[in-house]
Amino acid sequence: MNEKNIIVGLDVGTTKVCTIVGLQHPNQELEIIGIGTHPSYGLKKGSVVNIDKTVRSIQSSLEEARLMAGVNISSATIGIAGSHIYSFNSSGVVAIKGKEITQDDVDRVLEAAKAVVIPSDRDILHVIPQEFRVDNTTGIKNPIGMCGVRLEAHVHIVTGSIPLIQNLVKCVEQTGIEAEHITLQPLASSEAVLSYEEKELGVVLVDIGGGTTDIAVWKDGSLIHSQIIPIGGNHFTNDLAVALKIPHNEAERIKINHGSVLAEQLNQSAHITVQGMSGTKPREIQLSLVAEVLGARAEELFDVVRIMIDDKKLLDAVAGGFVLTGGGALIKGMPELGEYILMRSCKIGFPIPFGGMTNIMQNPKYSTVLGLLLEAAKRKPYVHIHGQSQANHRVTLSKEKDTPESSHDLIGKLSESLKSVFKEIF
Repeated sequence: MNEKNIIVGLDVGTTKVCTIVGLQHPNQELEIIGIGTHPSYGLKKGSVVNIDKTVRSIQSSLEEARLMAGVNISSATIGIAGSHIYSFNSSGVVAIKGKEITQDDVDRVLEAAKAVVIPSDRDILHVIPQEFRVDNTTGIKNPIGMCGVRLEAHVHIVTGSIPLIQNLVKCVEQTGIEAEHITLQPLASSEAVLSYEEKELGVVLVDIGGGTTDIAVWKDGSLIHSQIIPIGGNHFTNDLAVALKIPHNEAERIKINHGSVLAEQLNQSAHITVQGMSGTKPREIQLSLVAEVLGARAEELFDVVRIMIDDKKLLDAVAGGFVLTGGGALIKGMPELGEYILMRSCKIGFPIPFGGMTNIMQNPKYSTVLGLLLEAAKRKPYVHIHGQSQANHRVTLSKEKDTPESSHDLIGKLSESLKSVFKEIF
């Protein structure tokens, strides 16, 4: 097994750290060979608040995945979320130098599109092309080889707080692996869950994680809006713990096993036994009370999503409705309540199977980490034993920021073949 063809996705979440190891075969197929999950301690609302605890959680997850896969892990693509993430749309225009549009023209127009003033404490994570325009022709995804005099690019730019990005990278690198690339979590979840048709038709992905809910709005195959909402599954659990005066882990158990957000769907006389604070006797509570508490929080979440969609005037763009994923989407009644509040079809999004994915992994709570693995695979061509990369690997058209170290490594190892890879983009 050539370890250059090992690809790793690492999702450092508020409630769990998950690592997935994949092996890329010569025919570009990706096979999942290891998975490790561990409870996450040290994050709050998607941001690192305790470095030592976060490092230990990542280490445990990596060890588990390493043991199952039987390979060394040297680098990983990591996901990022948190309320510090801010995204916006931008555009740029350049004159075409030659008769035909070349990669150089595309690079220049993307540079022009990202030449916007951002605060000094923020960094650009992604510059994602939405469409190109050549003279008066719009809706072009791939302008290379076309003739014209004026090239325009419309892009979606994702920025994050430099200190918070550095904290996450520091935690990952303290476990002895390199943070190869940082990917926005809703972008990764979309990769794992949404079909090509859904992205074309127009859909809103709502990824309900532990500390945050990540939104990605797609239309005509392009990301047109992304946002992180600081409400997640932990808020549902905390509400239950406070309302029922029970410990957090007991509230989590009730949410998972008996939780619903629609009280009217339940048998009104149904009861469950809950364990209160230490030293108190177990007591019985009505299931409808649990549903009322969870339902109130779910309504608040969907209201925030609805207001965001209305503010950005995106409702008409999303003919495909809403897709709920992430662990929080599994609370009973979420799609029905979402459909009622958002006034569009609402369904639970499961990861699309690939690479021998087991039934256990085909679960919305693994959407982000599976998407990170797919994102990493798109970026990394298959490497032969002698170190020659295959040029026919599909690479996404996204001009993204690499760390200086990884750029130098790539140039050193793949200088000639990388040029051919980029030619193949289009």
